[in-house]
Amino acid sequence: QVQLQESGPGLVKPSQTLSLTCTVSGGSITTSFYGWAWIRQPPGKGLEWMGVIAYDGSTSYSPSLKSRTSISRDTSKNQFSLQLSSVTPEDTAVYYCARSLTDVGGYDYWGQGTQVTVSS
Repeated sequence: QVQLQESGPGLVKPSQTLSLTCTVSGGSITTSFYGWAWIRQPPGKGLEWMGVIAYDGSTSYSPSLKSRTSISRDTSKNQFSLQLSSVTPEDTAVYYCARSLTDVGGYDYWGQGTQVTVSS
């Protein structure tokens, strides 16, 4: 059983950087051929894929967020992280981490999600 857990601040000020970490247990983030993704859901809206880091460390990002998004990993801790810069209130959402199959898509395991509010 793979488990994922998001962690990080629930409140971020406009223009600052949003930083979240996903801790994975029950499976290694370096196992072929899985990807480790960040997805968000603003209030009243659908799910939005943000980006992914693959088992080999390669990354891919949503075109609409690419300029502000960075995903990294720490294999010694079996964790991967999200950084979203220059945030505005439009970035307020529930943020999820999830596991996918590289270059295929679809998610078999999800974290519970964490609420992040951008407000002064």
